[in-house]
Amino acid sequence: MRAVNVARRACAVALVGTLFGCAHKPTQLYMWESFPRQQYDVLLHEGASPDEQMHAMELHATKARAANAALPPGFRAHLGMLELNAGRADRAKELFEQEKAAFPESAPYMDRLLAKLNPTAQAKKTDSPA
Repeated sequence: MRAVNVARRACAVALVGTLFGCAHKPTQLYMWESFPRQQYDVLLHEGASPDEQMHAMELHATKARAANAALPPGFRAHLGMLELNAGRADRAKELFEQEKAAFPESAPYMDRLLAKLNPTAQAKKTDSPA
């Protein structure tokens, strides 16, 4: 009889644990929102103007900071490309550096983009003997 009561209690605890586990809303690692769609629209040359996209992305970044959430991979790089296309190379460089710091695996690509922003440094690399 005692074994049955222990088994019933164990089942009740397991059931309650399962219900609480299902009720827990999983947290996202990054705050994506409409960022993937923005990237897609840029590739298709559709959607909002570059200025509108930059504004939407800045709002997204502000919202993420307020929620203490991380920006997704590529976010800063994408915003940097928009800034570069708008003629703001200094801001693009800053964003590429931030992307590189946030996601070290992006360093080879970000370094190539940064080298294109600084052609004199690129020329020195190619002129030096190997």
